[in-house]
Amino acid sequence: MQRTSIVDLMSSGNQTDTFRVGFFLLPNFSMMAFASAIEPLRSANRLTEQKLFDWVIASENEKYTMASNGVEVAATTQIEDLISCRLIFICGGIDIQNHTTKSVISALRMIDRHGVLIGAICTGTYVLAKAGLLDDRRCTIHWENREGLEEEFPNLDVTEELFEIDDDRITCSGGTAALDMMLHLIAQAHGHGLATSISEQFIHDRIRDSHDRQRMELRSRLGVSHPKLLTVVAEMEKNLEEPMPQTEIARRANLSTRQLERLFRKYLGTTPTRYYLNLRIARARHLLRQTSMSILSVALACGFVSASHFSKCYRETYGRTPRDERVMQ
Repeated sequence: MQRTSIVDLMSSGNQTDTFRVGFFLLPNFSMMAFASAIEPLRSANRLTEQKLFDWVIASENEKYTMASNGVEVAATTQIEDLISCRLIFICGGIDIQNHTTKSVISALRMIDRHGVLIGAICTGTYVLAKAGLLDDRRCTIHWENREGLEEEFPNLDVTEELFEIDDDRITCSGGTAALDMMLHLIAQAHGHGLATSISEQFIHDRIRDSHDRQRMELRSRLGVSHPKLLTVVAEMEKNLEEPMPQTEIARRANLSTRQLERLFRKYLGTTPTRYYLNLRIARARHLLRQTSMSILSVALACGFVSASHFSKCYRETYGRTPRDERVMQ
């Protein structure tokens, strides 16, 4: 079947017919990301006084789907009816592995065979990867889930973009990035002026490009601006699987180990060793929650030489073992 790319579909100029978008909601989906994607469509219709878009909502149980914030959203159609859409989005959120069922994968493959363009929002990218629908395409996912996705699907081309368009696939990192993605699509179909008007309606002062960063700059996240401290933390974040000795970290920042200790205590209230360990433990927590990797594999991926040492450090930090962390999910 010859497929139309998303870029060609949105910029074809043949936009006289109402453009139908489908949203496939999985349990614990992100309400922020879903609302950021659907609201621009409503606003486009309101501002132009035309039905440029309509939308349908489907779920696996064909009734209600509960978002991660506890709000339930009613389905308006069955999964099978999503083949009437020109573009659908898989909307994911928390605990995506447990909601990626065989029936969901089967439904997505069926929709794909009918030539519907398929996208994903937030952890919906994981579902497309599991279904084999991201092979040979670039994709993106929420920054918190990127490492887990790469560990489970090492052959995927995962980027850090806010959203990624590659041929007949579009993936979005989630949150308010879904608003920028939809404004980008609306601008392609109906012009930048309409997209700008919608952005102003939502008091969104700038339509971000796909290349904008997902995370805040390091200085904003830490609340400090000391250049050498920022250099050190950046190096730590880049070297979690093979932790660097403190002497090497200090050398790269042109500091003595004593100066390094003073910087961390003054600005972050901890030692470099403790801070580095917390980064590795936090990464391990993401992997435990978001992948099916063995505990030993998680330990090695986060720079621990043994599962027992990893378990001891994890319990000291979070009050439970890595195995208990998995059971709680």
